[in-house]
Amino acid sequence: MLRRTATARRMTSVTSALLVAILTAGSTSACEARVYAEPASAGQDLAAPQAPLPNLSLLPPTAALEGLPSRAQDAVAQAADQGAQVTVLVLDRTTGQQVAAGSPRALATASVAKLFIADDLLQRDPALDGDDLAKLRQMLRSSDDNAAEEFWNRNGGDQIIGRVAARYGLGSTFGPPNGRWWNTLTTAGDLVRYYDMLLRGAGGLSRERGDIIIGALARSTPNGLDGYPQRFGVPDGLYGEQVAVKQGWMCCIGADWMHLSTGVVGADRRYVVVVYSLQAGDDFAARETVTDVVKTMFPGGKI
Repeated sequence: MLRRTATARRMTSVTSALLVAILTAGSTSACEARVYAEPASAGQDLAAPQAPLPNLSLLPPTAALEGLPSRAQDAVAQAADQGAQVTVLVLDRTTGQQVAAGSPRALATASVAKLFIADDLLQRDPALDGDDLAKLRQMLRSSDDNAAEEFWNRNGGDQIIGRVAARYGLGSTFGPPNGRWWNTLTTAGDLVRYYDMLLRGAGGLSRERGDIIIGALARSTPNGLDGYPQRFGVPDGLYGEQVAVKQGWMCCIGADWMHLSTGVVGADRRYVVVVYSLQAGDDFAARETVTDVVKTMFPGGKI
């Protein structure tokens, strides 16, 4: 998570699927979390067709999610009062119920792309040696950019994203055309689908190999290797739950800090939560906004 200069521009969609990219120019040293750029399409509503972001499934709400749709809308509205654009999506993996608030949009993944890098490595190399396995775990727990860069360059760069998207059916997830992994684009719906299929062993990675990823996320460190706080959003907002999280952050998309808090919640891994925010101002306030969104959705720190 090093500071770097970047330039971003919107690209035209040429198919019925989402085709949006953040083009970054600047230093080639390792990587992501603070990217300075002009306004990027990842912060705009999608104009191209994509799978709809659902508000609710047809199933009746479980007791745990009762009242969540209105609380989620309140959380997004309160964040807007603070100048933040927020998108949220929650999946109950037992019932299939999904609750969403905020506009469907392309999400810049930042370090959340490390999930895809790890998944591809584990699928391609079943006999991963101790050194690489240790690097993979540190990449997920402490958001190690150097490990991500090494695996990215070794295994084909943006081809990694294409392979993972194909295996999991992530129709709105695209590798970065500029080759920089932190500019991978996805959607809240694709991230929720990824986590659910990973946990079920339905994306080409066995459940045992998937547990390597989830186990590392469950041991996420309070700060990344660069010292940036990683507890915003799901971890601090759902403080009464067991969580396994992968966080992403970078500055700036236009004038905005971008924060993405994703993960699996509950001892039984029943819920998947994704919260994405763009907010101008300082990073502390932006992190607090993401955490407040989760707290408003889930009073008392539990689902």
